[in-house]
Amino acid sequence: MKETILKKAGEIFLKYGFKSVTMDDIANDLAISKKTIYKHFKNKEELVDSTINYLHETMHSTVLCICDKGYNAIQENFEIKKIVSDLFKHSDDSPMYQLQKYYPKTYGRIIKDEFAMFKDCIFKNIEKGINEGLYRKNLDRELVTKFYFSLMMSVHDNSLYTYNRNTINKLEIKVLEYHTRAIATLKGLKILEEQLQQNAI
Repeated sequence: MKETILKKAGEIFLKYGFKSVTMDDIANDLAISKKTIYKHFKNKEELVDSTINYLHETMHSTVLCICDKGYNAIQENFEIKKIVSDLFKHSDDSPMYQLQKYYPKTYGRIIKDEFAMFKDCIFKNIEKGINEGLYRKNLDRELVTKFYFSLMMSVHDNSLYTYNRNTINKLEIKVLEYHTRAIATLKGLKILEEQLQQNAI
């Protein structure tokens, strides 16, 4: 039951926002009593925190599965981008901005976790890309990763701009293109152009 609650809470929070959704809303959607939810989570803050953990772990597992499918490094990044977009496809506003505004402690922790996962994933992707001749050798992995992560996070920063989901999706593709062009070889750029055509919005 706990995982069922987390899964449903994740869907509703991402669709309607962390602030507006109540424990009653989640209970009603699951056709259970609110008391059942409180057996597993003492309050909404704990539910939000646990839901974010659940979403993070789900996304991490999915990314690892993609990395095992044999895509080249550039294809791999586009496939991961699709998965992340699918996860947030029903959200019009940025979930990360809502989290930062209403649950700052959870936001601070998840950003650290997200960067750790992101860093590990990008480091491995860069290594793969270099071995495949798609990325330039002697890249500063730390710097490349920080730039890419910062650009992706800025797309979701509603304190700068407010975008709808369709615009966010387009901007994420642009960030991925920008990142790849900065590190790709001529061979890699050819594959990038193919991916951009396949993922045209």
